[in-house]
Amino acid sequence: MLKIKTCPTCGSKRIRNVRRTVRRTVKGKRYVVPDLEFYECPDCGEKLYGPEAMRRIEAYSPAYAKSRRIALPA
Repeated sequence: MLKIKTCPTCGSKRIRNVRRTVRRTVKGKRYVVPDLEFYECPDCGEKLYGPEAMRRIEAYSPAYAKSRRIALPA
């Protein structure tokens, strides 16, 4: 888990670890990542995702659908 105390964008010390459902749209396709944990700055809106959060986003996002396909042997 990341330990971030200062926002890298604005320098705010108010950045916080949050957990919430994230709803996004990629190329017109909506997807939802439930209960995602990440850092968010209330001052500038910056969001920082650690490795586990990125794995979860990739698992739900249609943008990564091709990389999730398993290559079948010929």
